[in-house]
Amino acid sequence: MTYCVGILTGEGLVMIADTRTNAGLDNVATFRKLHIFRDPGKKLFSLATAGNLGFTQSVISILREGLQREDGHFETLLDQPSMFRAAQFVGEVIRYVYKTDGPALEQHGASVEVSMLLAGQIEGRSLRLFMLYKAGNFIEATADTPYLQIGEHKYGKPILDRAVTFKSDLYDALKLGLISMDSTMRSNLGVGLPIDILVMRRDAIVPEVEHRIEAGEPYFHDLRERWSAALRRAHIDIPTPPYKPKPTN
Repeated sequence: MTYCVGILTGEGLVMIADTRTNAGLDNVATFRKLHIFRDPGKKLFSLATAGNLGFTQSVISILREGLQREDGHFETLLDQPSMFRAAQFVGEVIRYVYKTDGPALEQHGASVEVSMLLAGQIEGRSLRLFMLYKAGNFIEATADTPYLQIGEHKYGKPILDRAVTFKSDLYDALKLGLISMDSTMRSNLGVGLPIDILVMRRDAIVPEVEHRIEAGEPYFHDLRERWSAALRRAHIDIPTPPYKPKPTN
């Protein structure tokens, strides 16, 4: 299980992903799920992954090393001329890996569910955020729907629905994304630290923040405690429901 979120604002982009892949009592494993592809000053892509780990790692490897074409050359994610073409290419690679590995995985009862968030910008073009599905098709974040989630998203969605807009300050968006991650971690042991984050300002084409939050990091610990305290205060401040049991004769 995993949880990843991408938030697109007028100022830029926030990407957040946990790293937990197994939450068994005696087998807790972590793997990076937020991957960066960069040609500094020209192209910057961020890809967050959820689903079968072997499947997603195969997709990432092909995006880096290249998908072989009929003329023998290998095409990579960084070869793509636009974000739309990049999303199409990631979808093509997902279908390729499914065609290659999917039947064997399904024959052995393994899940081949996969979803991805692709975001980034190419010099001279718009900053964009997409969510890709197992079939390789995708949707795009808009000013009306400025965030996308994959994985165990239901626990972190309410805070984003209430607070995130396209006009949000970039670092407010990061804070809200981290609160969303904390809410998910509180309710699901399959999501956990460390957390990888990327903050990218529109038209910069380089990360403004690229950081891993480890267990015990003071800011994230403080954020978790303050959010819990704020929720407790909020429910205490709300009047008690006026409903009373009906009198019995």
